[in-house]
Amino acid sequence: MSRLGDLGARLYRGEVGYDFVGKRKFWYALSILITIAAIAGLAVRGLNMGIEFKGGAVFNTPKTSISVSAAQEHAEAASGHDAIVQKLGNGGLRIQVTELNTSQADKVQDQLSKDLDIPKEKINADLVGPSWGKQIANKAWTGLGIFMVLVVIYLAIAFEWRMAVAALIALIHDLTITVGVYALVGFEVTPGTVIGLLTILGYSLYDTVVVFDSLKEGSKDITKQTRFTYSEVANRSINSTLVRSINTTVVALLPVAGLLFIGGGVLGAGMLNDISLSLFVGLAAGAYSSIFIATPLVADLKEREPQIKALSKRVLAKRKAAAAKGESPDLAYDGADAPRDAEPDDDEAPTQDAPPAAAVAGPRSHGGRGRGRASGKRR
Repeated sequence: MSRLGDLGARLYRGEVGYDFVGKRKFWYALSILITIAAIAGLAVRGLNMGIEFKGGAVFNTPKTSISVSAAQEHAEAASGHDAIVQKLGNGGLRIQVTELNTSQADKVQDQLSKDLDIPKEKINADLVGPSWGKQIANKAWTGLGIFMVLVVIYLAIAFEWRMAVAALIALIHDLTITVGVYALVGFEVTPGTVIGLLTILGYSLYDTVVVFDSLKEGSKDITKQTRFTYSEVANRSINSTLVRSINTTVVALLPVAGLLFIGGGVLGAGMLNDISLSLFVGLAAGAYSSIFIATPLVADLKEREPQIKALSKRVLAKRKAAAAKGESPDLAYDGADAPRDAEPDDDEAPTQDAPPAAAVAGPRSHGGRGRGRASGKRR
């Protein structure tokens, strides 16, 4: 078995584990700082909206020896607006100039013909109106709103409302960070960017639901035992699915990184950056939020319930009493922790739980409920 596979198995069994939920305040603070930086970048620099949203003209030239920088200078001088110039595969140039109307576009085309020494009829000019971009943006907002509502309803039915709220906060967290990175980096926002933003929601939600499913199974009838608190069970759920989350995220990020760094950076295919950056940042943020944000938030909300509060008090009181007696944690909590009115099922053999040294990860999600005899012996 590989080292990663062995680590995953040990995490699942609760032999090792990191206390994600116990250290949640640190991760909350880190997320708040990242979110503030993203919002600040958005407020100060703003988004570099593409021509599809601002409107303008796109000029395509045939093969030419004119450099990109020289063409950009000519285009900006002719139009009086910022221009984006890209080298095409056939050796031609694609020149985008925002906020031009029809008459202005004709004048810019004439001037480019003179400056670039290219016949006017060989420069293709396409005028893009801002209304099309507004329609795309409005439909994207509508789709995002419908998606969020359906997600909340589904999670509230399949799990509970606390998990739905936590998942919604995690999704908003991912979107905010991704949009903020676009503002800080200055990449152009195009319809491809919008598609990327909508795509990452599914990836982010997938990781979150995997952890929630493990938590739902592990916390079943949790108040019938006095071995673990809800937060410990939640932490165990994160650890048991940690390697799976890492594997799926890395596998998803590799091809996206190829598009972003090789396609967009090395090969100069700038249009690939529109969607690849949103996917790359969104996938990474989604994996982070499912581990460090969503599940700890659920634990925070659940610990406010009277039953869960009472459970935590019973668990801590029992551990304190065991420590006062000088009992070994392994003996003090291996049995004798089930309520007197909760007898084991006839067809269910007593299970042997992981030692409390690894108990910060919580009980096994597949049934370790601390049932057994009231003695310190192991069976």
